[in-house]
Amino acid sequence: MSMPEKRSQRLRQTFNLLDLSSLSISSVAPAFSISATTGIMIGYSGIYSLLAILLIAIPFIVSSFTFRTLNRHFPSAGASYHWSTRVLGKRIGRFQGWILLLAYFSSIPPILVPAAQYTLALIYPHGVNQPLLEFLVGSFWIGVAMLPLLSGARPTALITQVFFAVEIFFLILFAILGIMAWPHAHPSLPVEHSPVGGIFLTMIVASTIMDGWEIDSYASEESTQPNRDPGVGGMIGALFALAIYLLFVPMMIWETPGNALAGSADPLVTWIHYLPTTIPHATIWMLVPILASTAGSLWLTAYILIRGVYAMGRDGLLSRRFAKLNSRQAPSLATAVVLMAAWAVMALQLFVHSLNVFFSIVLSTAGFFLIFEFMLDNITATVFLWRMHHRDQLHEKRDRKHSHRIMLMFSSFTSFYLLILLVAFLFLSGRAISPWVNPILAGLLLAGFLYAVKKPSPSQMQESENFCQQYDEGIY
Repeated sequence: MSMPEKRSQRLRQTFNLLDLSSLSISSVAPAFSISATTGIMIGYSGIYSLLAILLIAIPFIVSSFTFRTLNRHFPSAGASYHWSTRVLGKRIGRFQGWILLLAYFSSIPPILVPAAQYTLALIYPHGVNQPLLEFLVGSFWIGVAMLPLLSGARPTALITQVFFAVEIFFLILFAILGIMAWPHAHPSLPVEHSPVGGIFLTMIVASTIMDGWEIDSYASEESTQPNRDPGVGGMIGALFALAIYLLFVPMMIWETPGNALAGSADPLVTWIHYLPTTIPHATIWMLVPILASTAGSLWLTAYILIRGVYAMGRDGLLSRRFAKLNSRQAPSLATAVVLMAAWAVMALQLFVHSLNVFFSIVLSTAGFFLIFEFMLDNITATVFLWRMHHRDQLHEKRDRKHSHRIMLMFSSFTSFYLLILLVAFLFLSGRAISPWVNPILAGLLLAGFLYAVKKPSPSQMQESENFCQQYDEGIY
């Protein structure tokens, strides 16, 4: 294939730092994350939920700096998968690719079904918990998500920014109401007598609200400054999300009866119900930012997975057809397959009750695989900074040598930190979630191991070699 043809298949470079930052914050989806997880976290650990959020924020904030370091050296739409391949080798890269697929695909259906439920709660409350209506509305949101994703990077950013503006406007409004009500609250705080296990489980849940900011790594090839801006947007997104959680979660715990929050499917709505607000129908208006947040999170989580699938197809690990771009420079087949697979899982969840428990268990492991991915990323960074950072081929365009000793220590510490959390999940999940969690995890990890050790075909090996050479030459 000629050079002009190769260049025509490049992702379009269009994102600036503002775009990357808004994508990162919107992908974290503060309003949706708080509403979807606060009740579960308080049920696990009561007022210690705040401690759990801070404890999981430590490795995730550090990881945002790790991602920035790796982005500056290896900007790629494959991000985690690509970094592992270049630093740890192709077999580890294949396993990382498998973890990436599990982490983000298992995150989409838990967004899709609530998107349908929040929509019905806003426009037709009697339709909530009616599977057919939820399926139809969920299908509508699949179609909505497909539009920006197939339209290319620029429309995706613009539509995301509109939804983000709506979310932030309402969050500011309700934050003011919550701050005004703080002195008049009479809290009934839930307290756990043995909170250690609950804190670990809460940290796993909280990992699903502290991720998403890494989308700017998967958007790095579409950045106008691929060696500078990707990673910075992620740091902004991670810190912004933590600030939102540390503002709203304490107000919710302080101003709402603990049992009401712990048993609520919509804790933000429950919280507003207990505030002495002066806004008519405030509980209904709260659904607006939640729905805007949920919608943005849906297509941005899909965006991360689609870029990962695209990169794996380009590198020969998946069908080469996944790397084909449409006229708007968007991976069309990857987009269609990801969203249709999520649509099929949603249908099975809603209509095949015998499989509902199985999917609930599998989808509850999203936090496990997200933490696993971040642990591997930090291991990759540790090895890179320790052994490979000063190799000439990685710094041939740099004027002077430099080091990241503090980053090396942080990435090593974070790798160990996240490993402890994964082990704790394996010990606790069987009792807290289902005894089938660990066997399912073992099966999925074994499948990833077999996928990694399987000898690639000669054509796949040639595709991988070609891509690495073209990447180093600046073709991609």
